[in-house]
Amino acid sequence: MKSINFTKHILPHLIAVLTFLIVTVIFFNPIFFDNKALEQHDINQWKGGAQELIEFREQTGEEGLWTNSMFGGMPAYLIDVDWSDSIVGKFKQVLSIFLPHPIKNIFLAFVSFYILLLSFKVRPYLAIVGALGFGLSTYMIIGLGAGHNSRIGAVALMPMVLAGIHLAFRNRLFLGCGVTALGLALHLRENHLQITYYLLLIVLIYGAIELIQAIKEKTLADFAKRLAVLILAATIALGTFIGKLWTTHEYSKYSIRGKSELTQVQSSGEKSGLSKDYAFQYSNDPWGPMTLLVPNFLGGGYGQFFVQEEDSETLKALQRAGDQQMANQLARYSSSYWGEKPPAPYYVGAIFCFLFVLGLFFAEKKYVIWLSIVSLFGIILSLGDSFASFNYFMFDYFPGYNKFRSVTFTMIMPFIAFPLLGFVGLENLLKSDQNKEVKKKLYMALGISGGLCLLIAILAGIASFTKGGEEQLPVWFTSALKADREALMRADALRSMLFILLGGVAIYLAYLKKINFGVLAITLGVLVLLDTTLIDKRHFGEENYRRSSDRSFIAPTEADKQILKDKSQYRVYNLQSDAMSEARTSYHHHSIGGYHGAKMRRYQDFYTNCIEGQRSKLISGVQNGNMDFSNYGAINMLNAKYLTFGPDKGDFIINENALGNAWLVDVVKPVNSPDEELEATCMASTDSVAVVDVSKFDVNKSTYSNAGVIKLYSYAPNKLEYTAELADDGFAVFSEIYYPHGWTATIDGKETEIKRANFILRALEIPAGKHEIVFEFKPKAYAVGDTLILISCILLLLLVLGSIGYSAKKSLSQVGEADE
Repeated sequence: MKSINFTKHILPHLIAVLTFLIVTVIFFNPIFFDNKALEQHDINQWKGGAQELIEFREQTGEEGLWTNSMFGGMPAYLIDVDWSDSIVGKFKQVLSIFLPHPIKNIFLAFVSFYILLLSFKVRPYLAIVGALGFGLSTYMIIGLGAGHNSRIGAVALMPMVLAGIHLAFRNRLFLGCGVTALGLALHLRENHLQITYYLLLIVLIYGAIELIQAIKEKTLADFAKRLAVLILAATIALGTFIGKLWTTHEYSKYSIRGKSELTQVQSSGEKSGLSKDYAFQYSNDPWGPMTLLVPNFLGGGYGQFFVQEEDSETLKALQRAGDQQMANQLARYSSSYWGEKPPAPYYVGAIFCFLFVLGLFFAEKKYVIWLSIVSLFGIILSLGDSFASFNYFMFDYFPGYNKFRSVTFTMIMPFIAFPLLGFVGLENLLKSDQNKEVKKKLYMALGISGGLCLLIAILAGIASFTKGGEEQLPVWFTSALKADREALMRADALRSMLFILLGGVAIYLAYLKKINFGVLAITLGVLVLLDTTLIDKRHFGEENYRRSSDRSFIAPTEADKQILKDKSQYRVYNLQSDAMSEARTSYHHHSIGGYHGAKMRRYQDFYTNCIEGQRSKLISGVQNGNMDFSNYGAINMLNAKYLTFGPDKGDFIINENALGNAWLVDVVKPVNSPDEELEATCMASTDSVAVVDVSKFDVNKSTYSNAGVIKLYSYAPNKLEYTAELADDGFAVFSEIYYPHGWTATIDGKETEIKRANFILRALEIPAGKHEIVFEFKPKAYAVGDTLILISCILLLLLVLGSIGYSAKKSLSQVGEADE
């Protein structure tokens, strides 16, 4: 008779889900009990850039696909587009038991890593411990606090993909196919291709090791069968993402991640991909990876200052100085962080570091090789230009690597590898017979990890504890600073050693059968929770929350309210801050600036070479009372009607020289290369001259009549309608960003070629007379891609339900056979 033992087969998984839910609710309790939401910088900026698209969708039920709210205009593919992948979205809702966004990603990380450990035959109660440590790691919590929701969502689902692949290679083909397809579809839906790239690296290393083993064991046929099943799963999953991938690939060539067309003028990047300086801007410090074991090895993060701590030597030294003015000046140099690179305080956990070393001794050899390579590779890549000889080679020659920045994100590789290898090794240890050899390996693992912590604590005094520029500070101040930084390192080294010893003792007692398995699991669970959450609180606290009703970031200023009285179409140029790094302006207005990691390359080059110089001259002129803006052709051609410099009612200037939505020019200046095009545009009187690269676009003549008028009478993000009345044939420049895919233009219903003028704008040749001109954005990549997504989602649903049903039936059969 077939039966399921509830206690054995179901209860552990129910306990796992309940534990994950309770931990999520407790850790993020202000969201559940205080009506608060996370305060996330990047999400605030995203709201600014996406607002026009959201409003258009709410008003029309259509997708805008293009927004004019940032950088003069850009495709919306990487900002906010709804696709027909709701089936995948429903799967995520169910798996995250309908928890609110974005904390559902932490719960999903728990579930996903739990599934991964189960696939490696780690018992459920130990798998719960590993899952908790992974989901609450500082990599996840710091990322969530920064507003990197798509990155954290993509990371959370990496383990599920790896679990499906491993199941397939362990002869659970149907289940492995279903789990891989679902995990990968969910992962891809987060649309963070950088994390997908790192997942691919992990999978390729796994596949290479499996292939080598198959060659040695002469089981290539089995390898090929498993690979075929996984290719099917990946194809279906990729189909649920194909529209996003298609549009992203299409757009990336024109973004700062694509190939530069400039050869001489200052470019925003290298010939292909990002510039090295930009890509490696957030590299790990040479000693940064030590924070995996000792969280305050480099002093923590930027936001921690010793003057905020009453018992710090730095504060005492400043108080003894007796010079309040000097003390106030020195206070800003009292940062606890002393690394030379931007901080990346990613702490995997002392116990996980110990377990990783344990896994090196007890896990199966192929897993040791796989996960050791993954860990080392991730750490080396995170060093960026701190290990330039290797990483510059990777940047120049490794396919696709130069498309991504913030290389410290590669630390996700050891964050997955450490606990996975550790818990696989721990399971093998607990199942080992009691003998001296096993004990010796356990002692060695404990001695290596704990001993390293002790060594750091003892030798902490030999570190410099200073960073560039601090040598100019008073000696008495830097001495106090060094003492505080040394104390931080030593205290955290001893802290990590204590957790390692406590965890090691519990494991040793369980190995000797002095305590049972349940007690070990609970003990390790408590230790891991204490270890991770106490460090998390250093980076994530009350300041990361705000009232759900708090809209202060996007609330209109008095200046905004005055400008919004103008109902025409115009752009705003925020002079108060770096316009290219803020999207608050974009929430209320069409902005010259914005906030996005993949802005259009031509626009960035134009801004760097043309607008920045004019901006400096404009500000200087205004300060000297010069309100004549006629010489700022680059700013005027972007229809920057309002120049803002503060939040108050009068903190803006009306630019009477803004050229409007469209205008006719007298002269078309021909050039023959992008370099010439950009240089000529920066110098041009854009009200009367249009610069055109005639090597790319044909123009009928070089002089035209500007006798006529063009007016925009209907605006939508994806459709612009104008009336034109010209006395003679004319050449019109439109203050809209040129993009070669998806935009069409018609004059009286007849399609006409859109030309590029002034390096970044659209232009048309218009015959004499009265005309209706319409620009529409209908990209093929979206129309076809969205249909393919819908079909693939249906196939995914059938595959997942089929694999669950088949696996459940097979499990019942196995239970029945066991009962008999």
